[in-house]
Amino acid sequence: MDKLKAKAAGLVRRQRRVRGKIDGTAERPRLRVTRSNANIYAQLIDDVAGATMAAASTVDPELRSKLKVGSNTEAAKAVGELLGKRAVEAGVTEVVFDRGGRIYHGRVQALAEGARSAGLKF
Repeated sequence: MDKLKAKAAGLVRRQRRVRGKIDGTAERPRLRVTRSNANIYAQLIDDVAGATMAAASTVDPELRSKLKVGSNTEAAKAVGELLGKRAVEAGVTEVVFDRGGRIYHGRVQALAEGARSAGLKF
């Protein structure tokens, strides 16, 4: 059990370190990625106003019917593309990427590539 506590504490420490360095505004919001074992979630956050500008996830009804599984790189790329499309519709083209303390690899990387292919710059 101590290993799990240490792993969770490390994740929280990395999240705080990343959040201390970046800040989202209305012109350039923060693209926050949250990953669980079963799903992946992404949202654009304006930290100044404390508001979410756009969001997408594998539990979104628009994607749920198309995806077999919510926990693979194909699903993450689809979430990134959907979020990018919604962001462009909201008038956002540039974002700051917040990987949430996770390594830029696998599903997090696939989501970022999907968002870039939909027109977001970061």
